[in-house]
Amino acid sequence: MKTSIPTHQKNVGTFIHLATFFKYVLPLGNFIAPLVLWSAQKRNSNFIDEHGRGAINFQLSILLYIIAVVVLSIPFFVYQTLLLETPNTRLFYNGHIDHIKDIEQLGGVFITICIVAIIIIALFLIEIISVISAAVKASKGELYTYPLTIPFIKKSIITEKNEDEM
Repeated sequence: MKTSIPTHQKNVGTFIHLATFFKYVLPLGNFIAPLVLWSAQKRNSNFIDEHGRGAINFQLSILLYIIAVVVLSIPFFVYQTLLLETPNTRLFYNGHIDHIKDIEQLGGVFITICIVAIIIIALFLIEIISVISAAVKASKGELYTYPLTIPFIKKSIITEKNEDEM
């Protein structure tokens, strides 16, 4: 039996997802704006609760992935940089690159930066596409499961008991 989701709940679910774009206006806006909307409305509807938890969990997951990529790339970057500075050859002389052949030595550093940049851009694109898809699904009254999401915020026991009684 399919239940009809009221328009207000669809709108709130849609705005929760779209509120993650608030990060371009305010630092951490992708957490604050959806959290405020979700907290204000989650008790009124399981539909809003599902979308709010999904949006916040996804934003937390993306943040964790970006931090992990940056932290894991630091040893590679440091290693490649240390290879450039030996007692016999110095990359920088008086604050600038001394010879054109020294640029060739930057290959390892450049590759590390490129790989990190590609991964971060891929995460960015996944985030944009997923948020827009979730907003469209919410506007249609459907649930959306974000990809690559770690369930940091789980469904509360009280909400599960209330659903069982209905």
